[in-house]
Amino acid sequence: MKHKYALFFDIDGTLVSFRSHEIPVSTIQALTMAKANGHRVYIATGRPVGIITNLGAIAHLIDGFITTNGAYCFVGDEVVCCLPIADADVQAVLCDARESDYSCIIASEHHFVVFNAHEDVERIFRHDLAVSNLDPHAPWQPALQERVLQFSPFFSKEYEERLMARLPNCVSGRWHPEFTDITARGADKGQALRLMAQHEGFDVAHTIAFGDGGNDATMVREAGIGVAMGNAIEDLKRDADYVTTSVDDDGVALALRHFGVI
Repeated sequence: MKHKYALFFDIDGTLVSFRSHEIPVSTIQALTMAKANGHRVYIATGRPVGIITNLGAIAHLIDGFITTNGAYCFVGDEVVCCLPIADADVQAVLCDARESDYSCIIASEHHFVVFNAHEDVERIFRHDLAVSNLDPHAPWQPALQERVLQFSPFFSKEYEERLMARLPNCVSGRWHPEFTDITARGADKGQALRLMAQHEGFDVAHTIAFGDGGNDATMVREAGIGVAMGNAIEDLKRDADYVTTSVDDDGVALALRHFGVI
């Protein structure tokens, strides 16, 4: 008897095309078939809940969510994990953003706001990622009244290395050349996959994880089978058990067919 798999999918560049900002028809059909065959479907994204706005075509197929790179995970109304950034690290990042003058998105439990906004936020999030519900000029202070789950600061990989050396209780997962995602140490997609498996009662060996960016690396390594999209960064392709074609070239459907899921 074939295994029933728990399938984990990154959103941007994996389920959703950077070119069309939509889920390819082949992917929708493949996930529909996978569910009909008894497999489970989970989202594993760097996006906070408030900007997961591009999954309408498959919303009815989703069993659970890993969001903010594993800092906040849930199944229905039940929270699987919530790992906020320590207050001291929150203040350290905001002070650095102010002093070094870069944009920084703050994702708290119910807010998604921009601190020290520059043009790069509007250009990347509204244009490149089609996030229409982000107001760069909304007040950021309310986010600090809640637990902060993730920062997305806009700086280079070289600057990231220098800042992270000062934040030993945090980790960074970069999936875009112009910004990275910072979460509390222990909040990453790989650890979240394990927590989701424990919560849902399936074996990690019977998971397949799909991704394309640096923040997908822990998940691709942790899963029973790790799949890198054809448009993935080279480091992720080296970590993966299998490299499929790009999101725009039916990559998800081809991989699911390769592993007998559909």
